[in-house]
Amino acid sequence: MSAPVRLLLADDEHLIRGALAALLSLEVDLMVVAEAASGPEALAMARAHAPDVAVLDLQMPGADGVKVATSLRTELPGCRVLIVTGHGRPGHLKRALAAGVRGFVPKTVSAQRLAEIIRTVHAGNRYVDPELAADAISAGDSPLTAREAEVLELAADGAPVAEIAERAALSPGTVRNYLSSAVTKLGAENRHAAVRLARERGWV
Repeated sequence: MSAPVRLLLADDEHLIRGALAALLSLEVDLMVVAEAASGPEALAMARAHAPDVAVLDLQMPGADGVKVATSLRTELPGCRVLIVTGHGRPGHLKRALAAGVRGFVPKTVSAQRLAEIIRTVHAGNRYVDPELAADAISAGDSPLTAREAEVLELAADGAPVAEIAERAALSPGTVRNYLSSAVTKLGAENRHAAVRLARERGWV
């Protein structure tokens, strides 16, 4: 019998992560070797344990699943990444695929089905939930540039322009230009509405 698939589970909801670890551990060919509650912790655990598959929550403190996947692609190219999300926005899926994520599924999936998808991903194949894929195709691409999306994300908590400029290493004037451009492209009345729209579509 071949060695079990070694898994890293990362989710900031301890109850969900613990239940998932217990259920997946019942599968004879799967073994949970590490757990994490944040993006940085997931990266640290991945470096320490070199899992075959990392099952990451999309939204985690410190760094989201896509950012973790981007780092793992460089540092541990042999580790396949599967993202599980309770907020399957079209833009999230596109970002995930661009980061080399091999699987993208909603949290409504059963543990048994998730185990099957983990095996699929480990074998080098890709699995994307059909409904999430259809939504992504119908939503179209984000009109925002990477820099506009970054500045809009920094503006999400209502930070003043000067603070955003400092965090983004830009001048206040440049930040205002990016925010104005993002608001115009999204057809929003102000930057707060633009943030809301971009988040609803998964573009930030």
